Amino acid sequence: MTDLVGAAPFSGLSRSVATRIDLHQHLLPPAFIEALRSRTALPRLVDDWTLLTLGESPYSVNPLAHDVERRRQQELDEGKGDVLVSLPGNLRVEELPFDDARTLIDVWHRSAIALGDPFRVWAATPLTEFDLDGLAEVLEHDRVVGLQMPATSLGDACALERLEPVLGIVEASGKPVLVHPRHVVAAPVDGVPAIDSVPRAEQLKAAWTTWNDGGRAQHPTLRIAFIALAGLAPLVHASLSRKSRGAPKSDPNVFYETSAYDPRAIDAMARIVGLGPLVHGSDRPFHQPRDPEFGREWSHAVFSVNPRQLLTGRSS
Repeated sequence: MTDLVGAAPFSGLSRSVATRIDLHQHLLPPAFIEALRSRTALPRLVDDWTLLTLGESPYSVNPLAHDVERRRQQELDEGKGDVLVSLPGNLRVEELPFDDARTLIDVWHRSAIALGDPFRVWAATPLTEFDLDGLAEVLEHDRVVGLQMPATSLGDACALERLEPVLGIVEASGKPVLVHPRHVVAAPVDGVPAIDSVPRAEQLKAAWTTWNDGGRAQHPTLRIAFIALAGLAPLVHASLSRKSRGAPKSDPNVFYETSAYDPRAIDAMARIVGLGPLVHGSDRPFHQPRDPEFGREWSHAVFSVNPRQLLTGRSS
């Protein structure tokens, strides 16, 4: 990875514990958009705003959704202190051939780091081959909060074993991992891994099970968060445990982001895992931020205290 010297300086997350944190948004900076427009292979942008991705129909991108200044003002108006952005899963940048992935990821890191407040950045890393030095370097930047990984990369014990060097780098950095599902490919396409036809919730359940069964033992201090309540995997596990498998394991370093589910599912999840692991994310611009309105204490925990615990290992 090329040198990041010259990127905007940053002294860390906003200091106020009361400041709201959105852990899960997507925003493509202008330089990254231009990189997609310059490509001849997928993923690419054609006709300015038509996104072509592997195995999916052309998608018309809303330019306003990636207007940086408009988004910045929107977040500030809503009282956000920290908004964490990452590569959209449908781009599948991490699974591109190594040189291709590293080039696009480098543009992502540079342009996203330069966005300025209130935006922070989830890093990405190539997964066809590993760039461990590049990953270690970008994780040192204090605008980078951790590493986002596709749920499909944690599908089973063999995948977990393969990822050991990558996860070890993140664990050593003291920063967390965010597990994000891939979009479901509409039709079989040569070269697309079969798991991409698995629904998003099932991808997350498989990744959660892999982590629960072996990931924690392999990386005992790594903090990890699963998008969309891990596809409700803990609820399924708890139901099975009552029948045959014993009580679910409690892990203070596993967190569950709340996007994609309504208040009933969030409430059911809290009854199984407690309030402490729940963290707010919106998936903007694909979804808008929602508050289940469970009360002041709940909001303070899920929008502020718990996300800070995930990101820093500290509640204040």
